[in-house]
Amino acid sequence: MIRTLFCALALTLLSMGNAAAEQKQSVGNFDIHYVALGSTFITPSIAKTYGIKRSSYTGLINISVLDTSAEGTPAIPVEISGIANNLLDARVELTFKEIREGEAIYYIAEVPYRDDQEINFQIAIKYGNKLNTQLKFKQKFYVD
Repeated sequence: MIRTLFCALALTLLSMGNAAAEQKQSVGNFDIHYVALGSTFITPSIAKTYGIKRSSYTGLINISVLDTSAEGTPAIPVEISGIANNLLDARVELTFKEIREGEAIYYIAEVPYRDDQEINFQIAIKYGNKLNTQLKFKQKFYVD
């Protein structure tokens, strides 16, 4: 199943030659796919469709969780929350929005940033009693 927004984000980054386009963490029978980028990398039409603020100072986090033990590796609905903080420890609580397109399920959140700023992300992901994990990663953002 094509995941329109997630694929659009990944393809945008790949076409720009960004080596960190899509990242994945495997936990048991689950693959957690994630990407973080400046919101200006998405097109105005995609931003409008999903209610995303396009700004040189807004980052976008996109997360999808797939069940690798099930036939067809379906996306699963999860409980998700997170915090973003910069190197000065200024913290922002992330508010994720669930998006469903057919069988695809993914979660997006916006995060403010300044030029040349590295943001640390700590994302809690839970799926009943089958998955309870922390996803930690960092991303450097630039103002375009």
